[in-house]
Amino acid sequence: MLEIDVDGRVYRLDLMHNDEGTFSILENNRSHNITLVPGNKPKSYTAYTLYQTYDLEVIDAEARYIRNRGEATLANSDKKITAPMPGKIVQVLAEVGQPIRKGETAVIISAMKMESEYKAAVDGVIKKVNIKAGDTVDTNQVLVEID
Repeated sequence: MLEIDVDGRVYRLDLMHNDEGTFSILENNRSHNITLVPGNKPKSYTAYTLYQTYDLEVIDAEARYIRNRGEATLANSDKKITAPMPGKIVQVLAEVGQPIRKGETAVIISAMKMESEYKAAVDGVIKKVNIKAGDTVDTNQVLVEID
Protein backbone atom coordinates (compact mmCIF):
# COMPACT_ATOMS: atom_id res chain seq x y z
CA MET A 1 0.00 0.00 0.00
CA LEU A 2 1.37 3.38 -1.04
CA GLU A 3 0.04 6.70 0.19
CA ILE A 4 0.71 9.85 -1.83
CA ASP A 5 -0.32 13.47 -1.43
CA VAL A 6 -1.18 15.38 -4.58
CA ASP A 7 -2.03 19.02 -4.02
CA GLY A 8 -3.36 18.27 -0.54
CA ARG A 9 -5.45 15.26 -1.57
CA VAL A 10 -4.28 11.88 -0.20
CA TYR A 11 -4.51 8.77 -2.38
CA ARG A 12 -4.07 5.20 -1.13
CA LEU A 13 -2.77 3.00 -3.91
CA ASP A 14 -1.59 -0.52 -4.63
CA LEU A 15 1.31 -0.23 -7.04
CA MET A 16 2.98 -2.89 -9.13
CA HIS A 17 6.00 -2.28 -11.37
CA ASN A 18 5.47 -4.31 -14.57
CA ASP A 19 8.20 -3.43 -17.06
CA GLU A 20 10.76 -0.67 -17.23
CA GLY A 21 8.78 2.51 -16.60
CA THR A 22 5.37 0.78 -16.72
CA PHE A 23 3.18 0.54 -13.61
CA SER A 24 -0.18 -0.94 -12.75
CA ILE A 25 -2.03 1.07 -10.10
CA LEU A 26 -5.13 0.00 -8.19
CA GLU A 27 -7.05 2.85 -6.53
CA ASN A 28 -10.57 2.42 -5.10
CA ASN A 29 -10.96 -0.88 -6.98
CA ARG A 30 -10.12 0.86 -10.29
CA SER A 31 -7.11 -0.22 -12.31
CA HIS A 32 -4.84 2.24 -14.12
CA ASN A 33 -1.81 1.53 -16.31
CA ILE A 34 0.82 4.26 -16.45
CA THR A 35 4.11 4.62 -18.27
CA LEU A 36 6.66 7.01 -16.72
CA VAL A 37 9.30 8.64 -18.89
CA PRO A 38 12.10 10.61 -17.14
CA GLY A 39 12.08 14.35 -17.85
CA ASN A 40 14.90 16.83 -18.37
CA LYS A 41 15.17 17.88 -14.70
CA PRO A 42 16.04 15.62 -11.75
CA LYS A 43 13.01 13.78 -10.39
CA SER A 44 10.67 15.01 -13.15
CA TYR A 45 8.64 12.65 -15.33
CA THR A 46 5.95 12.54 -17.96
CA ALA A 47 3.20 10.05 -17.11
CA TYR A 48 1.22 8.53 -19.98
CA THR A 49 -2.15 6.92 -19.35
CA LEU A 50 -4.55 5.52 -21.92
CA TYR A 51 -6.23 8.90 -22.42
CA GLN A 52 -4.09 11.61 -20.85
CA THR A 53 -0.53 12.83 -20.31
CA TYR A 54 0.72 14.43 -17.09
CA ASP A 55 3.95 16.22 -16.20
CA LEU A 56 5.11 15.18 -12.73
CA GLU A 57 7.75 16.34 -10.29
CA VAL A 58 8.70 14.33 -7.21
CA ILE A 59 9.11 16.67 -4.25
CA ASP A 60 11.04 14.79 -1.59
CA ALA A 61 13.85 15.81 0.76
CA GLU A 62 16.49 15.57 -1.96
CA ALA A 63 14.43 17.60 -4.45
CA ARG A 64 13.79 20.27 -1.79
CA TYR A 65 17.52 20.34 -1.11
CA ILE A 66 18.34 20.78 -4.81
CA ARG A 67 15.74 23.56 -5.08
CA ASN A 68 17.06 25.23 -1.92
CA ARG A 69 20.63 24.99 -3.21
CA GLY A 70 19.52 26.94 -6.26
CA GLU A 71 18.01 29.63 -4.05
CA ALA A 72 21.05 29.55 -1.76
CA THR A 73 23.30 30.22 -4.75
CA LEU A 74 21.49 33.51 -5.22
CA ALA A 75 22.31 34.34 -1.61
CA ASN A 76 26.02 33.54 -2.22
CA SER A 77 26.08 30.52 0.10
CA ASP A 78 27.03 28.13 -2.67
CA LYS A 79 30.44 27.65 -1.04
CA LYS A 80 28.85 25.72 1.83
CA ILE A 81 27.32 22.26 1.69
CA THR A 82 24.59 21.99 4.33
CA ALA A 83 22.35 19.18 5.54
CA PRO A 84 18.81 19.53 4.13
CA MET A 85 17.38 17.47 7.01
CA PRO A 86 18.55 15.48 10.03
CA GLY A 87 20.53 12.37 9.15
CA LYS A 88 23.64 10.30 9.71
CA ILE A 89 26.91 10.83 7.84
CA VAL A 90 27.72 7.64 5.92
CA GLN A 91 30.87 8.81 4.13
CA VAL A 92 32.94 11.98 3.85
CA LEU A 93 34.77 12.20 0.53
CA ALA A 94 36.11 15.73 1.03
CA GLU A 95 39.39 16.52 2.81
CA VAL A 96 40.77 19.91 3.80
CA GLY A 97 43.03 21.27 1.06
CA GLN A 98 41.63 18.94 -1.60
CA PRO A 99 40.48 20.51 -4.88
CA ILE A 100 36.81 19.86 -5.70
CA ARG A 101 34.90 20.48 -8.90
CA LYS A 102 31.31 21.59 -9.28
CA GLY A 103 29.11 18.48 -9.19
CA GLU A 104 31.57 16.26 -7.31
CA THR A 105 30.21 14.42 -4.28
CA ALA A 106 31.59 15.66 -0.97
CA VAL A 107 29.35 13.87 1.58
CA ILE A 108 26.92 10.95 1.67
CA ILE A 109 24.10 11.16 4.24
CA SER A 110 21.57 8.54 5.27
CA ALA A 111 18.13 9.94 6.14
CA MET A 112 14.71 8.31 6.11
CA LYS A 113 16.20 4.94 5.03
CA MET A 114 17.75 6.52 1.93
CA GLU A 115 21.32 7.53 1.14
CA SER A 116 21.85 10.83 -0.68
CA GLU A 117 24.97 12.38 -2.16
CA TYR A 118 25.67 16.06 -1.55
CA LYS A 119 27.79 17.74 -4.18
CA ALA A 120 29.83 20.90 -4.56
CA ALA A 121 27.95 23.76 -6.23
CA VAL A 122 31.19 25.45 -7.31
CA ASP A 123 34.79 24.63 -8.21
CA GLY A 124 37.23 25.29 -5.38
CA VAL A 125 39.36 23.88 -2.59
CA ILE A 126 37.96 22.28 0.55
CA LYS A 127 38.41 24.89 3.29
CA LYS A 128 36.78 23.09 6.24
CA VAL A 129 35.12 19.74 6.95
CA ASN A 130 32.84 19.96 9.98
CA ILE A 131 31.74 16.32 10.17
CA LYS A 132 33.04 12.74 10.07
CA ALA A 133 31.50 9.38 9.19
CA GLY A 134 29.03 8.28 11.84
CA ASP A 135 28.10 11.79 12.97
CA THR A 136 24.44 12.75 13.30
CA VAL A 137 23.61 16.10 11.70
CA ASP A 138 20.75 18.56 11.99
CA THR A 139 18.85 20.47 9.32
CA ASN A 140 20.89 23.34 7.83
CA GLN A 141 24.08 22.26 9.61
CA VAL A 142 27.14 23.26 7.58
CA LEU A 143 28.98 20.09 6.57
CA VAL A 144 31.72 21.31 4.24
CA GLU A 145 33.05 24.75 3.32
CA ILE A 146 34.70 25.49 -0.03
CA ASP A 147 37.18 28.29 -0.75
